[in-house]
Amino acid sequence: MCFGSVYGNRIMLDTSLNFRLRRSGCILVVVLGVINLLVALFYFMCYSNGLSPNQQIQTQTRIETAFITVTLLPEDIGHHDLNNSVVTLQSPKLHDIHLPNTTTTTTTTTTNTTTTTTLWKKFEKCPDPSPHLVGPLRVEFSTPVSLDTVRKENPSLQEGGRYKPHDCFALQKVALIIPFRLRDNHLKFWLYYLHPILQRQQLDYGVYVINQDGDNTFNRAKLMNIGYVEALKEYDYDCFVFSDVDLIPMDDRNTYKCFSQPRHLSVSMDKFGFKLPYNQYFGGVSALSKEQFLKINGFPNNYWGWGGEDDDIFNRVSSREMSISRPDSEVGKCRMIRHERDKLNDPNPQRFDRIQRTRLTMDTDGINSLKYEVIKVEKDPLFTKITVDVGKP
Repeated sequence: MCFGSVYGNRIMLDTSLNFRLRRSGCILVVVLGVINLLVALFYFMCYSNGLSPNQQIQTQTRIETAFITVTLLPEDIGHHDLNNSVVTLQSPKLHDIHLPNTTTTTTTTTTNTTTTTTLWKKFEKCPDPSPHLVGPLRVEFSTPVSLDTVRKENPSLQEGGRYKPHDCFALQKVALIIPFRLRDNHLKFWLYYLHPILQRQQLDYGVYVINQDGDNTFNRAKLMNIGYVEALKEYDYDCFVFSDVDLIPMDDRNTYKCFSQPRHLSVSMDKFGFKLPYNQYFGGVSALSKEQFLKINGFPNNYWGWGGEDDDIFNRVSSREMSISRPDSEVGKCRMIRHERDKLNDPNPQRFDRIQRTRLTMDTDGINSLKYEVIKVEKDPLFTKITVDVGKP
């Protein structure tokens, strides 16, 4: 009886041990199967996107990432040749999407009725200097130009005179501010020459024509302050180029962007024999970063008529322990469109007295005391025109 009991217990122990071993073996097989499935899924996802695992890892080290998500009908999805960094989607919804020719990742989620496709495109920052610059330019004003011609020759512009490079991230976001009144022919030449130059310089830019309403005395500096404020309402610009409408650069290496110090861009005009008229001259075309502009409280609002505001701005810059930077005289060449002085822009008789008091007035006369009224905003493919009431002297 005892022997039989012991023998029976041994059989039960062996059976229990075999069961546990078999169960452990099954669990191990399941775990290995899951791991194998996950590895296979990882490789499938990598290669289905046209990228090896190494390429997947490398794309994560890029500087910038942009993505676009578009919901399409199933029949909208076309051929994806990702090995050549080309994505062809047949939907007209994507016709206006231009993605740089860099690494692309596409993720597609399909339901019964729609397909949502997310396109990731890796952007690099634009090189400095731009590789598209050509150097000295021929600038002449004998042949009239039309706005229609300028529009046709600049198909990449967006409404309001906005442009971004298609193949890289621009290094700066630049607002070009033009103080303006009754200079339509000059504006046509400015747009004709400057838009191609600015695009070759690979800037993310917008053009703002600040038009003074009425027939009161012209106030150039106040219009430039208004341009600064109005441009920032539309976009997060970090650089502001203030340009007279009658000045055209003669070399596209004279980049219309901001530098570590306020920049004077119109260094040598034909009007002055291609020489700087005096060392403190800061007129014509200048560039200030947002930080530099606020540091000097913008420009004075109380210079009515011609002259004086440029010297006041120079005094503001120097009083804040900044200096004027310039390109060399060859690169900084520019041409002026000849014209008669505006009847409502006579020399300012108070300019010399005001220039002497810049340090006393700059903290209270500037962007912090700016008052004006917007009359009208017009959007053209070439520019944004903002008509304003600047008040009276």
